[in-house]
Amino acid sequence: MTETCDPPKTAKITEWRSIVTLVVFVITNIIVLFPFHIPIYIPRWLANAFLDGLAFCRVIPPRRQDDRGSLHKSKWARVSLSMNIVTAPLIADLFLLAILAIGREEVKGGTLGADNIEPIDIMAFFITLAYIAISIDASGLIRYLAFKVLQWGGKFGHRLFFYLYVFFFGLGSFVGNDPIILSGTAFLAYMTRVSSNIVHPRAWIYSQFAVANIASAILVSSNPTNLVLAGAFDIKFITYTAHMIVPVIATAIVLFPFLLYIVFSSPKLIPVQIEMHQLSEEAKMKKPVNPNIPNARGTAEQEEDAPGEQGKLLSLEEIMNPFLDKGGAAFGGIIMAITLITILAINAARSSIGPVQVYWITLPAAFIVLVWDIALGWLHRHETREIARKGREEVERARLEKEQRESALDGNTTGKEVAAANSDSEVPKSQTSGEKEKNLEKEPGVVASTESTHQERTTLVSVTKDAYRWCQETFPTATAVLSHLPYALVPFAFSMFVLVQALTTKGWVEVFARGWDHWVAKTGTVGAIGGMGFLSVILCNFSGTNIGTTILLCRIIQSWSNLFTRGEAHTAITERTFWATVYSMAVGVNYGAFSTAISASLAGLLWRDILAKKHIHVRRLDFARVNLPIIAIAMTVGCAVLIGEIYIIKDDVPYVPLPQKCGGH
Repeated sequence: MTETCDPPKTAKITEWRSIVTLVVFVITNIIVLFPFHIPIYIPRWLANAFLDGLAFCRVIPPRRQDDRGSLHKSKWARVSLSMNIVTAPLIADLFLLAILAIGREEVKGGTLGADNIEPIDIMAFFITLAYIAISIDASGLIRYLAFKVLQWGGKFGHRLFFYLYVFFFGLGSFVGNDPIILSGTAFLAYMTRVSSNIVHPRAWIYSQFAVANIASAILVSSNPTNLVLAGAFDIKFITYTAHMIVPVIATAIVLFPFLLYIVFSSPKLIPVQIEMHQLSEEAKMKKPVNPNIPNARGTAEQEEDAPGEQGKLLSLEEIMNPFLDKGGAAFGGIIMAITLITILAINAARSSIGPVQVYWITLPAAFIVLVWDIALGWLHRHETREIARKGREEVERARLEKEQRESALDGNTTGKEVAAANSDSEVPKSQTSGEKEKNLEKEPGVVASTESTHQERTTLVSVTKDAYRWCQETFPTATAVLSHLPYALVPFAFSMFVLVQALTTKGWVEVFARGWDHWVAKTGTVGAIGGMGFLSVILCNFSGTNIGTTILLCRIIQSWSNLFTRGEAHTAITERTFWATVYSMAVGVNYGAFSTAISASLAGLLWRDILAKKHIHVRRLDFARVNLPIIAIAMTVGCAVLIGEIYIIKDDVPYVPLPQKCGGH
């Protein structure tokens, strides 16, 4: 007989701790959807004492003198506690621990693993593989390829839209959606800005975001949701890809004309002929600089955001003269290909060689790429440090000139008032502040003396800043990649694993599983695909991103399987119905990233932040309005193709549940 876990009784849901657990789970997901800040007021004397203590220990610089002597400050110091995707689930777990609603069993199951889901292994695998993918991105390969696609597309808008669509889909299915979001979003922001007849970048950025998330459904390694799903149901990676590739490709094929001719049909969004500013021959011949080096472009990074022709030319230079580290791109691409092929081969052969954790493969591969990035950085350290130094001097010079111009302007406009107010000061009445500034400029060493007066004593904060800047200048690629890794995913995922494990032990997951059992009993296989597809997309927006949704739905489907094993299901679960449910969930949690809420995925939050830095602000209402028709057609096509596929390749025979590893043992 198949060994199964003895699930908790549904009678537990009437206990007060069980009810509190469900309420906390719902509130946590609402906070993830709508983050906010909680103001905390502390007595100012206590806050000052704390800051002075840190300054005494040389952790932070001392408070400024004007802060110490101000008489107009409130007696209370305000500190803001951010309630967001990282803090809300963590605080929820701590609260449930404090009231003893959860304990060792839930924490162990949510970290070490339970029921074939092993969070530590999943996180280690995804973070290490993400390093390789982002390293390829940091080499400039994605921007360079996008530039080549731009050249092939030429001035023809529809053709360029098609080329970029295919490019992002193909590359996203290989490296996942994060590198596409990191480089592709910035590229499109620049491209649409330097085009004189693209009124708004909406068509390009929303299409790119959708196709990147669609492509990430093909490989298990492309998205952490796929890792959770494959682990929960013991699916071989090659088997997962074989089931998902047809619905995904069909979705991409049908979605393209829908986007081009219906959703974004206006020629103001996708012109027939794109009119772009031309880059001068001098700019084309200029040697591109590594954008990972701080201040590599000097003042150009600030000036490209300025309105007018100069800003557009600098943006054009960014996309038409891209940097490419050929050695790093080739090495990273080879390592990524070898890693993915090895993972697929070993995962497919695990029945004969025994269980092998996939991060045993990705961790050494990521370490090799890290060593490569560090070694190259060290070999070229003199060149990169010189570029950073010149850029930093240019930025500092521009800052001083701006301050002097502002000071001179203030002096010219208010010179008489300043002279009258300071008649008794050491400055002569005939000398305005603007003239004083000019005189100071003539004196040698003024800049140095000005800087020395503002020099802060060495503290832990200043040492950390200097160390980080040194790393940026010495190892630009490695530092850039490490700074872009999705660290927020780790505490969020672990916290959500624990919360869902709490729902499992308190009986709520079994309640949800019984509801799902009723639905499948009435609607069959087609209803299972449609229902799970709809449910997974909706929950992506209201259940802690698509990762939290995957964790919850996997537990519900596992509990549904246990009901069948114990003979409590309303109808027999067949192979066809079970795998229809699983793969429709896979479609839904990947496509759900581009539905109604930006927080439906971590990639969405990253996409929004990158666009905001390029002065393209995406409002929540606009995100939902634009994506609703896109997600509707994508899910309709994906689920329809999946129905046909499931009826062809799966038999209508009783499903044999997997043995479950209870409580993480």
